[in-house]
Amino acid sequence: MNVAFSHQLAAGPAADIEGWVQIGELGLGLLLSAVIGLEREIRQKSAGLRTHSLVGVGAALFMLVSKYGFSDVLRTGQVVVDPSRVAAQIVTGIGFLGAGLIFVRRGSVHGLTTAASVWVTAAVGAAAGAGLPLLAAAATAAYLIVALAFQYLSRRLPHSGTAISLLRVRYLDGHGILRRVLQVATAGGFVVDELATGTTDADDGREPGAANGQRTVEVMLHVHGPGSVNDLATRLSELPGVCAVTAEDANAATG
Repeated sequence: MNVAFSHQLAAGPAADIEGWVQIGELGLGLLLSAVIGLEREIRQKSAGLRTHSLVGVGAALFMLVSKYGFSDVLRTGQVVVDPSRVAAQIVTGIGFLGAGLIFVRRGSVHGLTTAASVWVTAAVGAAAGAGLPLLAAAATAAYLIVALAFQYLSRRLPHSGTAISLLRVRYLDGHGILRRVLQVATAGGFVVDELATGTTDADDGREPGAANGQRTVEVMLHVHGPGSVNDLATRLSELPGVCAVTAEDANAATG
């Protein structure tokens, strides 16, 4: 065992185990995860800048809690308990809670940022319980920056105006919905490069709007524009008569 660290363990809770170094490590986690999220945001993926930033902050804080938060209960030369297991179990347990917050509505994914914020909140609570108030406060400030300032920033990021995205829209036949779909797309600044439609027999029990033998139409739109394709998919999914909307990169099968 490192001599300096052994001395720190023997010194007990009086040792200074948090400060600007740890806050800098937390900030580095925010910065690097935001860089990854920035790339995802520009490519208009569902999990973008805010989601990746929150996950990065949460992971950094869990690591810092496990690394620094338990030296006051460890003693040199004897192993009484492994308190770091608590942080590990928090990570596992909060994952199930976060997964329960993510749902798909009409083909669009919702709740990713909420799930990430719950995960970060669990990390903040773990830091506070481990006696790391500076880290807990710094993580809370980081969350506020991500949730508020990054939201403002993401709306003003330059999205690729030439990248082609594929929108699949399934709607009830015979209600003039395609016209409204095109109106919403063009109003959002998107250009429709290609359009293909096909009718299917509905009444498969999976879509309430397609019951009673009504037919559905699936239209595939190749679009490009300066706005967010995911936001466009959300707006289209809210149109009356639309059963499902999905958005993906038209040039690649994987993200």
